[in-house]
Amino acid sequence: MEGTTNEQQKKGISKGLIALIVGIVVLAGGTALAFMLIKDSPKNAYFLAEKDTWEYMVERAEERYQPEFDWYEKTQTDKTASSLELTAEYNDPAAGSMGYGMDPATLINNSSIKLDSQTDMENKQVYTGISANIAGMEINDLQVFVTDEKVMVGVPFLEEVLQLNDQDFGPLLHEVDPATFTGEETLGLDTLFESAGEIFPEEYKTHIEDEYFKLIYDELPDDAFTSSDETVEVNGESINSEKIELHLTEQQFKDILTTVLDKMEKDDKLKEIIKEQMVAQQFGGIYMEDELDTFTEDFEASITEAKDGIEELQIPDGLTSSLWIADNKIVQREFVLEMGTNAEELAKISITGSQLLTDENQFFDYDVAFSDAYEEGTMNIAGDLNWKGNEATDSINLTVEDFVLSYDGTETLADGTREFNRVFTVEDPASGGGSLYWTGDATYEADKMNAAHQISLETPDLSQDMFTLNMNTEGQTIDSVETLSEDNVKDLGSMSTTELQEYFENDVAPSFQQWLFGLMSSGGMGF
Repeated sequence: MEGTTNEQQKKGISKGLIALIVGIVVLAGGTALAFMLIKDSPKNAYFLAEKDTWEYMVERAEERYQPEFDWYEKTQTDKTASSLELTAEYNDPAAGSMGYGMDPATLINNSSIKLDSQTDMENKQVYTGISANIAGMEINDLQVFVTDEKVMVGVPFLEEVLQLNDQDFGPLLHEVDPATFTGEETLGLDTLFESAGEIFPEEYKTHIEDEYFKLIYDELPDDAFTSSDETVEVNGESINSEKIELHLTEQQFKDILTTVLDKMEKDDKLKEIIKEQMVAQQFGGIYMEDELDTFTEDFEASITEAKDGIEELQIPDGLTSSLWIADNKIVQREFVLEMGTNAEELAKISITGSQLLTDENQFFDYDVAFSDAYEEGTMNIAGDLNWKGNEATDSINLTVEDFVLSYDGTETLADGTREFNRVFTVEDPASGGGSLYWTGDATYEADKMNAAHQISLETPDLSQDMFTLNMNTEGQTIDSVETLSEDNVKDLGSMSTTELQEYFENDVAPSFQQWLFGLMSSGGMGF
């Protein structure tokens, strides 16, 4: 961050409270409030500008990447198959031998990994077959079949297929460690088959909009909004705009924030939504019931702490948020909030910048600044995205002091094929930085697709042509998903912990060792 940091113990306002306040303000401004239909007041015009601006940006992205969105939608509604093959090219004359007379280039350049997947999201079935060639050593017959109720795994060193039912997972964990697990735990397999809309369903969106966004909207006084005409300079253009300023006094801001926190503290539905989102994001891990109970307690405690903190807040200038609007879209923004527990320890956050959005060009340049009695800093994010005649030239930069993360890309789209060159660069004096190069092409048709990607790195110690990762993908619609045979299944969930231990020690481990020895003695990797 820009400026200095005081090493003494920091006191004063919690940054968590600041984040909560800013989050509430931003979410309230950006949501598509269904009850605001006409621009009949500065208050409505303020929120409609946020809504219209966001929707315009989403529409531009969907138009540019329509083939990709269409194919994604097809994978969610139709049965589809896809293959991904990974290979690499390594060229480092200075690299030494790995042993067995083989250098790294020989191993990497003569190896590949392939994943063949089939999905049926509607019937909740996923099949994946994995194969590999590691410098002549062939590995095949690794298979996984998943439904919302069970996982089946086939491996080349066992005749039987391993199976674990979702309903058996919790009891198995409970038998292993009854003190930690309740027996109610699941693998969360159903989350695999949820689309983005299902992960956060319309019911949840409606609840948050009705109970919070509308609450904030209703609590905001109409006379807190003022309107005036103003000409602003954006990206070299002079624009006649309507400036709408929202200003809340210290007491008005405190009252609204307290009202929202009171609602959150008593909202069991909100707590349930957050808990379900925690579980949904934890696929592959486990949330115990006591952890979720602890979360609820912590959530309630943090709300109480935040409410107590509001009483102590000093906000001498209140909250000010200004929008400059032209053609129903925001062209300039300024948000300023300064507060603290006393006049000597005020923390200030500001968001200032401009944007100009058209069908062919999306420009934005924003500074996010923070300062308190101990430190200060500014982050800038700027971008210039151009799309004209199915050709794109894009640039985005995020800058914090001497650290810069940037993206530069070009694209063309013709006859369903997108060709692209993308470069992600880190400029960091401390580490020397580097760049990731991503080039390739992708073709989308009604019932099939294919793509080829090449990724390489460049750092102070690595030239761009030293290592390249190749990813080739193909996809198509299919009639049905392949499954694993249930004629010879080892149901792990029906076994006791003792039986499991004996099975893996006496059957799985010896079979794996024998398979691995035969694999290594077959000539691959120079053995």
